[in-house]
Amino acid sequence: MTAFEPKPGQIDFTDARWAPVISCVVACNGKILIVKRSAKMRIYPGRWNGIGGFLDDNKNLEEKVREELFEEIGIKENEIKSIKLGDIFDADDPTLGKTWIVHPVIAEVETEKIVLDWEAEEYKWINPGEVENFDVAPGFRKVVRNFLKEFHGA
Repeated sequence: MTAFEPKPGQIDFTDARWAPVISCVVACNGKILIVKRSAKMRIYPGRWNGIGGFLDDNKNLEEKVREELFEEIGIKENEIKSIKLGDIFDADDPTLGKTWIVHPVIAEVETEKIVLDWEAEEYKWINPGEVENFDVAPGFRKVVRNFLKEFHGA
């Protein structure tokens, strides 16, 4: 595994105690996308998660979501119907000695056709309540719960 090398203007949160991240629930036709993190991933390999990334540059939240959706699952800008921010929360992980500052996002997309990059090895479209049946990364269940009302018309 190679060390992370920040691009110009990017912040390296590798050894930081606190790290701001986006955690994106991708929704299409009442289902949500979960991806199984690649064994090559340094953090949470083999765990299920949404689409995410560090907030480690000067891009705004919407730009970062669009970038991650394209990089990780091949969703183009014109395939995104909406992006909505949920309530930000902290998720402690004592095993890593890190607290994630989680910016939950729901992105509704027009297609279930995706192309995984190296960060994930498998994906599934599931009903939101089914997330309880998967070994997910810390905080992801809370992210999904943050948006359950979106699926129940409340």
